[in-house]
Amino acid sequence: MKDNAGVRDRWFCYLLECADGTFYAGISNALDRRLAMHSQGVASKYTRTRLPVKLVYLEPQRDRASASRRELQIKKMSRARKRALTH
Repeated sequence: MKDNAGVRDRWFCYLLECADGTFYAGISNALDRRLAMHSQGVASKYTRTRLPVKLVYLEPQRDRASASRRELQIKKMSRARKRALTH
């Protein structure tokens, strides 16, 4: 049996740019799966109507709590500050 211990312990905070130019911040411990869900329109109501989306920023976090705190910080940022993160 393959040992996957710790694989799901890695959390990320991510920022997507939507087709209409808006940003969406989220967290996940299964990033590839979550990004695929966004692309299929089944991950969130917000991104579902703004496809396609692309990953423009990614930040690893220690744990879910850290990822959630960072997500909230990013969501509170102005559009200009979010844009600055991507460059």
